[in-house]
Amino acid sequence: MLQKQIQQYISKQVNEGKELEVYAEEKAYIEKQGLANDVTLIEKDPTTRFQDAYIERCDKETEETLSEESFAFLQQPIDYLQKHKNEFLYLESNWLEVIGVDGITFEVNDVFGTYDVMVGLKLQKKFDATLKENLRSELQGDEVRFELMFNQNDGVWDLNFPLDYVDGFQAEMSLEEAYRLIYRFLFTLVEKVENRSQEAN
Repeated sequence: MLQKQIQQYISKQVNEGKELEVYAEEKAYIEKQGLANDVTLIEKDPTTRFQDAYIERCDKETEETLSEESFAFLQQPIDYLQKHKNEFLYLESNWLEVIGVDGITFEVNDVFGTYDVMVGLKLQKKFDATLKENLRSELQGDEVRFELMFNQNDGVWDLNFPLDYVDGFQAEMSLEEAYRLIYRFLFTLVEKVENRSQEAN
């Protein structure tokens, strides 16, 4: 799935100039898979990934939108969510399509106080074991917990995990840095699942 999405992105973006602007994760993947050997890859500034994202602040209890926010809102420290525990953030971006995610919900867990990430991951049901195995190996810490359930109606995996246990997490990071870390984590997860399925075939 990842390979297909990235190939689509390449064919959409590459023009006669034979140059392609991508972020570090996609660049490494394209090079590793040899998807664009005749194209010059230019690495984009990572801080611009979610510049065009659609962002909402919502009320946890009612799920009503409190306000739509601009990219500037993401420059705030991640502890914004600790100070506003009644809220969750919802973000949509074209980049999420690459990894098979519609949107990212981000909030503080009322019980554990962790920064929880919720996504719907478009992967087939048969990847159950590989997904769980990779989540166990990628999430760090003694108290690691995640929720993974296949949603029959939507045909996606409902995944909920604490960002606190992802390698690279820092309590002082900005919301923008947190979203980039979430993206990188999901990108790696999908790539590993895809690699495993290719090995099995």
